[in-house]
Amino acid sequence: MPPRNGRTFRQVRLLVTLAAAVAVACIAGGAVWFWCSRKAEGPTAWGPQTPPDAATVTHPVSPRGDYSGSVSCRECHERFYELWSTSHHGLAMQPFTSEFANEQLVAQQADISIGDCRYRAVTEGEKPVVVEVGPGGRSEYTIEHAMGGKNVYYFLTPLERGRLQVLPVAFDVRRKEWFDTAASMVRHAAALPDEPLHWKDSLLTFNTACYSCHVSQLSTNYDLNTDTYYTEWAEPGVNCETCHGPCAEHVRVCQEAPDGKAPDDLKIIRYGDLSVRQINDTCAPCHAKMRSLTTTFTPGERYFDHYGLATLEDRDFYPDGRDLGENYTYTTWRMSPCAKSGKLSCTHCHTSSGRYRFAKLELANNACLPCHEQHVADPTPHTHHEPGTPGSRCIDCHMPKTVFGRMQRSDHSMLPPTPAATIAFDSPNACNLCHTKPEEDAAWADQAVRQWHEDDYQAPVLHRASLIAAARKRDWTKLPDMLDYLNDKDHDEVFATSLIRLLAACPDDRKWPALRKALNDASPLARSAAAAVLEFDLTEKTVRALLEAAGDDYRLVRIRAAGALAAHPRERLSAKEQRRLQRASAEFEASLLARPDNWAAHYNLGNYYTSRGRLRQAVECFRVASRLRPDAVPPLVNASLVHARLGQTPTAEKLLRTALRIDPANAEANFNLALLLAEAGNLREAEMRLRTALRTAPDLDKAAYNLGVLLASNRIEEAIEWLRKAHGLRPDEPKYGYTLAFYLNQSGADDEACSILQAVIKRRPAYADAYGLLGMIYKRQKQVEEAAAVYRLAIGNLPPRLHDQFRARLRSLQPR
Repeated sequence: MPPRNGRTFRQVRLLVTLAAAVAVACIAGGAVWFWCSRKAEGPTAWGPQTPPDAATVTHPVSPRGDYSGSVSCRECHERFYELWSTSHHGLAMQPFTSEFANEQLVAQQADISIGDCRYRAVTEGEKPVVVEVGPGGRSEYTIEHAMGGKNVYYFLTPLERGRLQVLPVAFDVRRKEWFDTAASMVRHAAALPDEPLHWKDSLLTFNTACYSCHVSQLSTNYDLNTDTYYTEWAEPGVNCETCHGPCAEHVRVCQEAPDGKAPDDLKIIRYGDLSVRQINDTCAPCHAKMRSLTTTFTPGERYFDHYGLATLEDRDFYPDGRDLGENYTYTTWRMSPCAKSGKLSCTHCHTSSGRYRFAKLELANNACLPCHEQHVADPTPHTHHEPGTPGSRCIDCHMPKTVFGRMQRSDHSMLPPTPAATIAFDSPNACNLCHTKPEEDAAWADQAVRQWHEDDYQAPVLHRASLIAAARKRDWTKLPDMLDYLNDKDHDEVFATSLIRLLAACPDDRKWPALRKALNDASPLARSAAAAVLEFDLTEKTVRALLEAAGDDYRLVRIRAAGALAAHPRERLSAKEQRRLQRASAEFEASLLARPDNWAAHYNLGNYYTSRGRLRQAVECFRVASRLRPDAVPPLVNASLVHARLGQTPTAEKLLRTALRIDPANAEANFNLALLLAEAGNLREAEMRLRTALRTAPDLDKAAYNLGVLLASNRIEEAIEWLRKAHGLRPDEPKYGYTLAFYLNQSGADDEACSILQAVIKRRPAYADAYGLLGMIYKRQKQVEEAAAVYRLAIGNLPPRLHDQFRARLRSLQPR
């Protein structure tokens, strides 16, 4: 018999095309989210978009409603007001003035070349501008705002449709020099190919990427229909009410209180009344690489009810969790033993205005009191450095500073130096950040710390980092160790979450029990990750577990469970289960629309509607995603899949060809176009597209399988090699093994065919075709007893509706 779903491409496509959809989980950082792609050439396949009229950014407005502004705090809290107003929080953004330029900047002496343009900031005079000179002539961009200041000043200019854009040149505060903004954001690692964004890219738009932590009480007032912002905010910088909540009522009750008597209810969020968790969760949103689930976070509420969090599946982290790109602290903070203790809050070390409390050298180690009193009292036996020298402060070794994008950041994991991880993964360690002589390399540092410590404290770090590194490479030989780590009740939540997310790419079914178990993990972050991955295993056990998760105490878990259950038929659920899932699904959809200006939100909503069978809504979501980000390929690819399901093949093909104009080597676009072409009988181009997909993504098993099927009619030897590759990539996919065995049998390699079929039956006992082909080969070889044993095994393993078929085959073996 021919391979089922293998001879004609229509059958194959119906089985595998939807699996080619690229699900993007976009995570925006607490500041700028860096993403890079080539720009689209021309309009999308839906036709040109007429740009709306320009809109003007609304500048700061008077406080609204319950908000009274920071100036209302000054009368009673003059000292704190002065500390705040001069802090990096208070000055997180400020108007650009001549006074600011004179005090904070030096003049740019030479043009900075970016592409075929030259840029210079002219900060003297009444009209500060950045001048652009290029092939299109000379342009000037007004500098209206300065953002940052601790390490770097970025500058903002108004553009069309209400956008405030980060200008192409920025100022390094420490080096006192101007530099190329976007080039500084490129990841400096060969394993992470990257290129600078164009400075007008939407990911460098203030309204889109970095607004929430640089101004206070902001409303983006985004109009999706016209892709226009009418943004306004109460104050630049992070004001008092960002952390303490609206103060108008607080001011009123205090003014009305008798002299010398404070009101019983101060009508304000006081940090003295908050728990350690509440304090940390209030600081986290601006210091996390995250994705917003809502726009309603209030100080004191739980972080994971309003935000997600990137972990080590993101390659901006080294496998051991150290920072490579910009990660904004909170992920590494959650790895810290001190943070895990539940005793350490951000305000132990930092004032509410962001200053470090222990900056004076004589106070440096007091940050670690009272928990580490012995080491603070006598540090040298622990630090192995003389007092007052570099390396004698706790933070020198436990919170070393590294630099990315010209910004210094401290490692908030507080873990000890791990030179062995530098040797294995090239991650930074505190020893070699100070000791830079050629002979003082990581091996030298590793030897030193091993002599100092009898216990091998580096071993657990190396073990879990090796699991992350293997999972990133899709090396599943370590799968048993990965599952053991997940099942260990003492695992680190960040590493466990990272492994769960990375296991989404693992084809081995042994992962599912561990992932179902992870739905009961103590960490809502790990539970949410498991719920998301379990979308691909909607067995009865998994559906039951996900329905429980849809009622989890944390919103992040509920919405991930709702997303995972999108494709599950609602009519199979009880009325109670339907209500629970409906509530979680409403939260899921709302979470995607929390950022309506983000193309990925509409893209992911399109994927959700596709799973729900709401195809026309899905098409509209993909259309909006492409309108917002014309150079994004995934919305075009997934829209093509939906149009194909709707029977609109010409539109599907047009979208895929548009995607390939943007990215000619894109694997998913080439693969899906190949399937459409094969259905239409254009086998030559279909073959070319499959080969292109495999050059880009050598591990794309679906492409290898389909190329093998396509070639089998006239190039069987090459076909077998491609089928062998697909089977090697996904030995758990019975169709691949069966098809390979079928063509091996056709080419005369019966022994290998039988061996593969036996493995398929062992791995997938319910795959009927494997029994039929294996029995047929044995029968043709006159191995009657072996054929009979296969048919009896089929009767024992397969559903009753197939039993008569195999009984008939058994009878055919009897002598006549």
